[in-house]
Amino acid sequence: MPPPAALLTPALMHSLRTHASLPKHTWYFIAGVTLSMLNRPDEVGNAFRCAVDGLEDHDEQLRVVRRMREALVKSAAVGGLPKTINALLSLKTATPPSLLDPPAAAATFPSRTAEFSTTPPSHLSLRGQQFWDTTYGKISHRVMSQLDNVGTPDLGFTARLMYGYLLSNTNILTPAESSLCLLAGLIPQDVNPQLKGHLKGALNNGATAGEVRAVRDVVIQICEAAGMRKLGAGAPGGWGWRGDVANL
Repeated sequence: MPPPAALLTPALMHSLRTHASLPKHTWYFIAGVTLSMLNRPDEVGNAFRCAVDGLEDHDEQLRVVRRMREALVKSAAVGGLPKTINALLSLKTATPPSLLDPPAAAATFPSRTAEFSTTPPSHLSLRGQQFWDTTYGKISHRVMSQLDNVGTPDLGFTARLMYGYLLSNTNILTPAESSLCLLAGLIPQDVNPQLKGHLKGALNNGATAGEVRAVRDVVIQICEAAGMRKLGAGAPGGWGWRGDVANL
């Protein structure tokens, strides 16, 4: 089977890098998460190479790749672990060895591995609850109640684990950046009910309305470059959105 056509063309990457309304230092991890959700892990390395092009300082390059890896890890909460695995493996092949964090670094680098062994579960649970409450605001208790009463208590439990151990860790990405990462993971999946909550959640976590709209627009731009379109009324399926992508 021939390889898929290039998605991140030079023109598209230039458009992402120079987008005036995107928060600084976010385009590459937003693109990486979107590509992962589109099942194009082969393009993740291209986004990384473009992001570090011209960066001479090792620490700056390390910051870029760590932020990309963190965004991909967090995207597993909304897009599933298989796509995150494939995207991270692809990113690894594009990453110089000096920019890889080996397992032994977990003891010193602020990783979840170290956190898991040194932080009481009650603390992580509380931190996750606070992140959940901030994200969902006045409807946080109602949303969690829906998850707890869906027919199995394990759905709410899963959400608490995701927020406590995964999403509420803000050592690398800020709360606002974490929310923007989730938007990039949700838009390609055509899941408006969840997207609506996280659009407002991004505002609650500190992003501006202009930044949220810019991320939405950029993600849609990448999706359309991959062939996604608004599906016609009554279409039984297809590669696209069944309605307008939710907005603020």
